[in-house]
Amino acid sequence: MTAQCSGFDIRLLGPLRVTFAGQELTMRSAQRRAVFTALALTPHRGLSKDELIAAVWGDRPPASAQGNLYTYVSALRRVLEPDRGRWSSGGVLTSEGGSYRLHVAADTVDVHRFERLRERARTPRAAGDVAGELAALDAALAQWRGDEALVGVPGPRAVSQRIRLGELYLTSVERRAELLLGLGRAAEVVDRLLALVDRHPGRESLYAVAMRALAAQGRTADARALYATLRDRLVEESGTEPGAAVRRIHEQILGTNPTVTRGHSPAPPPHPGFQGRRAALARLRQAVTALTAGRGGSLWISGEAGIGKSALLAEGLRDAAPLGVQVGWGVGDELAYRMPLSIVLECLSLGDDGGLPASLHACSGGAPPTMTVVDTVQRFVVARCAERPLLLVLDDLQWADDMSLLVWHALHNLTERLPLLLVSACRPVPAGYEVRLLRRVLPRNGTALVELGPLDDDTATRLARSWARPPGPGADTVRALVAASAGNPFYLRQLVLADRDGRTADTPGPELTEAVNRHLQPLADDTRQLLRAIAFLGNNYLVTDLAAVTGRSAPQLVPAVEEALAAGVLVEDGRRLRFRHPVIRRVLRGAIPTALRVLMHRQFAQRIAEAGGDLGRVAGQLLAGPVPVDAWVQGWLTAHAAQLSVAAPAPAIAVLRHAVASPGLSASSREVLTAQLARVLHRCGLPARAEATWVSAHTADAATRAEMSRIAGSDSPPRSAGPAVVGRS
Repeated sequence: MTAQCSGFDIRLLGPLRVTFAGQELTMRSAQRRAVFTALALTPHRGLSKDELIAAVWGDRPPASAQGNLYTYVSALRRVLEPDRGRWSSGGVLTSEGGSYRLHVAADTVDVHRFERLRERARTPRAAGDVAGELAALDAALAQWRGDEALVGVPGPRAVSQRIRLGELYLTSVERRAELLLGLGRAAEVVDRLLALVDRHPGRESLYAVAMRALAAQGRTADARALYATLRDRLVEESGTEPGAAVRRIHEQILGTNPTVTRGHSPAPPPHPGFQGRRAALARLRQAVTALTAGRGGSLWISGEAGIGKSALLAEGLRDAAPLGVQVGWGVGDELAYRMPLSIVLECLSLGDDGGLPASLHACSGGAPPTMTVVDTVQRFVVARCAERPLLLVLDDLQWADDMSLLVWHALHNLTERLPLLLVSACRPVPAGYEVRLLRRVLPRNGTALVELGPLDDDTATRLARSWARPPGPGADTVRALVAASAGNPFYLRQLVLADRDGRTADTPGPELTEAVNRHLQPLADDTRQLLRAIAFLGNNYLVTDLAAVTGRSAPQLVPAVEEALAAGVLVEDGRRLRFRHPVIRRVLRGAIPTALRVLMHRQFAQRIAEAGGDLGRVAGQLLAGPVPVDAWVQGWLTAHAAQLSVAAPAPAIAVLRHAVASPGLSASSREVLTAQLARVLHRCGLPARAEATWVSAHTADAATRAEMSRIAGSDSPPRSAGPAVVGRS
């Protein structure tokens, strides 16, 4: 293997810039830049000619693509190694086995440095080390020149990478801004955030952190104007309101001191048209009835993202206030989860002058001792319960800070002797150690667990029809939407809205794509990458297939698979795994340009085959593209067609028909595969005369000619004249 070459510095996070030993190298044509970029993004492996052609030209390459690619590679070699001899293969950009590879270390490329530094920020974040996380994010973002990657680089590969890297950049900027807001340094981030909002007007999370930054500087009028801009755009484009996180921040800005970004958040109104969840609603309403009779209690609502926890809380607890119960409602926020006591302060700001002492509102600065906080909160709650029954709700508990979790645990000790009802709602993932510990401990103290599963089909169908505009979609369309959402009302709503605009999950719009990405964002990078690979394997894949296509052993895959299972993204089906919600698979797969999807299916087919995987799984990958019949596909089919026809007749027929219709198939392979197609069609009772007749007329093998004549003679007349599925010889 050629050694990695040193001295290069490759910048892709901005306009393409390549230097060697401090001297800038010029990449002249746009297509040459596209080829170089594709190679620089994958220095750990080579790229085949087909992959590079798809990276540059996409689905419709010109007839001269092969020759042009050779020209671009030759030109790049002259630029990268100007002293290389004419007949030397060189050491920087090499070719082997029909693929090209750029031999540079990953850290030579700023994209890989950025991703490594960004991943490094996870460790201090998990430990609550704000300074360490901020330093890692600063180092990662320092790799960027501007806020757009691969500027001026054309081609589908560059487009998909530009989108992916842009998402990572924005997420990192938002997280860094939130850390600085927690440190009282809003002035350092507000201008950058406002500039990004202008360039990404559809990204609500940017609006959220920008509004908080403006409010922290006392610019509440600007924050309200920013919210109005977002709301007007959403109403005009889709008829929807901003999301809950942005609305809460807007309400806090309207109702609090200009410098405070979190404050009282009243109980949300019930969701119109709420459907189903009878058992869970009964549990909540029974708890409220018991509370009005002076009996406290505790409930923990658990369920995946978008399953309807917040809607259930709003519907099930709506009668508490009219019955004379005091209600405190806090909602966890990923953008502020490191602010001590943030969610508890929101929950216990009960809308009057009897809130917590002002000293606790300053906890994000010099926090008082832990036990002082716990004792103060408990005394406050005891005093309020002496007046009237008290209901406290913490939604999205997975984003709660550690101090809030400690206080919440302490309050549970009061529920047995006070008219105090505590209701928590939490996703299974993400959840830090403290949240997982709390979930294990609370049931021992009497907390009732309520697991929200998917909606049944009848309930989901009623919801879909209630969200559709008259006259609404047909019954078949509704069934397809319900099936794609798999009982998740959030995904169902997004699918219904997409259907209004004439889109499907296979052609996802920005709202549906953003919704799926937002739910997957809290997962580890390894898990998200794994899910993208799984999206190309189809449903009910085996872990051995996954190991084959990723190049990782089964034990190495366990942490990512377990996280996806815990998050409810994947479910077990015997020895197999599948996506719980088909819409996630379709969105993940649909976000990749068609040409790259075909190449991935081609690679996965070969990797599964080389690992000794199931023949039907290989055929499924070849059909999913559909994958062009190249030399490897032709060789694999020729060697395995007979076995595949016995093991999996239906995929065999489909892939053989696809192959024999390929104009690039060799004459010998066409004869073998057409004969095998005739055999499997005849065995399955399907018309095979056209195929058998063609083989009989072209084969030189007497036994094959006799067999094909027999099939042609015993077969029923073909439905159309001529060997329709047989390519020209």
